[in-house]
Amino acid sequence: MVVVLPTVMSGVGIGLEHLQRATPIISGFLLGYVAILPLLGRLSDLLGREPVFAGCLLAFAFGSVLTATAHGLGVLVVGRALQGLGGGGLIPVALSLVAAQWPPQARGLPLGIVGAVQELGSVLGPLYGAAVVAVAGWRTIFWLNLPLAAVLGTAFFLSRPVAAEHAEPRQPPARSGGFDFVGAALLGLGLAVLATALDAPAQLTDSVTLGGWLTPGAGGASWGPFTSRLALAGAGVLAAFVAWELLCPHAYRPLVAFRRLPDLLVEADVAGAALLAGFLACVVVLFSTADPGHQLVASSAPVVAPVGLGCLGAFAWRQGKARQPLLQPRSLAARPAWGALVVNLALGGALMAALIDVPFFARATIDPHSQVDAALVLLRFLVAVPLGAVLGGLLTRRSGRGPAVATMGMLLSAAMFVAMTSWSARALSVDWTVLGVTWPFRQSDVELVACGLGFGLVISPLNAAVLDHVEARLHGLATSLTVVARTVGMLAGLSALTAIGLRRFYEAQARIGSPFTLCPASPGSCPAYDRATNRALLAELHTIFAGAAVCALIAAVLAGLLLRSRGRLTPATVED
Repeated sequence: MVVVLPTVMSGVGIGLEHLQRATPIISGFLLGYVAILPLLGRLSDLLGREPVFAGCLLAFAFGSVLTATAHGLGVLVVGRALQGLGGGGLIPVALSLVAAQWPPQARGLPLGIVGAVQELGSVLGPLYGAAVVAVAGWRTIFWLNLPLAAVLGTAFFLSRPVAAEHAEPRQPPARSGGFDFVGAALLGLGLAVLATALDAPAQLTDSVTLGGWLTPGAGGASWGPFTSRLALAGAGVLAAFVAWELLCPHAYRPLVAFRRLPDLLVEADVAGAALLAGFLACVVVLFSTADPGHQLVASSAPVVAPVGLGCLGAFAWRQGKARQPLLQPRSLAARPAWGALVVNLALGGALMAALIDVPFFARATIDPHSQVDAALVLLRFLVAVPLGAVLGGLLTRRSGRGPAVATMGMLLSAAMFVAMTSWSARALSVDWTVLGVTWPFRQSDVELVACGLGFGLVISPLNAAVLDHVEARLHGLATSLTVVARTVGMLAGLSALTAIGLRRFYEAQARIGSPFTLCPASPGSCPAYDRATNRALLAELHTIFAGAAVCALIAAVLAGLLLRSRGRLTPATVED
């Protein structure tokens, strides 16, 4: 999204000079991705993986439609939030399915493969987005999500048996029956009609016969398309889909179990989930809307922070009083289970430094005029992460020493961040010469690949630590919390490390002096001042890389101390 953000801003009427107005585009996605994730994980434990997977895909598809058709910031933010909700909810479902299909001693490689596929999106995303924008425009990126979601959903349901083995024992068995073709047809038709109404081609809007169906009944440029007769007709078809799912004959298996939803919401502790979501939303707002040049947290902190702390306190009180709390104290009682969450916090801080500041370094040194080219430098790091995930899975499976693998991975990444603190302005452009031999790659390439491998190595051991030491009926909730922990660590790490780096920049800049002193003859064009400013910028980035090394080292120490257990859970223990 970062690569195409300027184009998206232009598409919804926001100029580059008002970059701060685009903050909700990013924070909206993070809110959907993080805040509702624990509830989705718990629902997958209660209802089963398949229905939650389907619901997340639908949310992602509908969010893609809203984003693709947005002509105002409000619709775009809502669409991105739904995309975050749907995309984030798929991760705990996938990890829980792995835990259900493989015993603890055999989960290493499957978890590594799932982690690799997850990280592969980070590799292909910048290339995919840049390529689509160059050929067809930014809206096409989100339209293409619809066939991708359809293919993914079809493949998932064709490959999964009809079973209720993931639901808790107290739940009634899932309804058997054939595929709900009627519901699928209503859902597809409703989305298609609604999508046409929101982004109709000129041939329809200019048609004498059909144009009236597309005329907004109320609202402005952003929300007006939702009030056209065609949009209301699409909403009516979607309402018919809901009615059909509620009244679906037993000959069919509903796509969405609306009949069980009220009972499930009670058992999932929606009140507790809402309080936790409120706290997480405040965390996202505090860090994602801050101006890193002047503040560690957002200027709204005097209001948002007390609200967040209030939600957290109310959540803790609720968990102690509720008959069926969202998060029972014993759920993460095993040290490796809660230890994996702590490691993810530290890991997230280090990871964000690589994702943000490596492209920033490239932009400041070798690609000052191309954001895309600077972002592509990060591919050296990103390509290595899924490779490291598979390798970590193999090592975890063969050695049975997940904590050692995780520690080794984080130590490797920490060492590479230390190496980055000595990068010169030419580090990304000069070939590597060793013992008089010039290699066809750069030393920085090796360091970026090794750093990515380190982050990949830790994925499988961390997921295995949670899944192996939490009851199977809580796998969805537990894995969702690991995603939340890593994301919170990324947000907090980005804000803290950027603030520390900028302080270093301002200190170095204060010692430079003015161009009038350095170049009294031509202060408007002063190479000495420019070189000194670039050195200050490199000092800032070196400081951030040093902070990332500290975060990675902390993660390595915590992994070695917290992921070890006296006894590994057996498959029988996990499934009881």
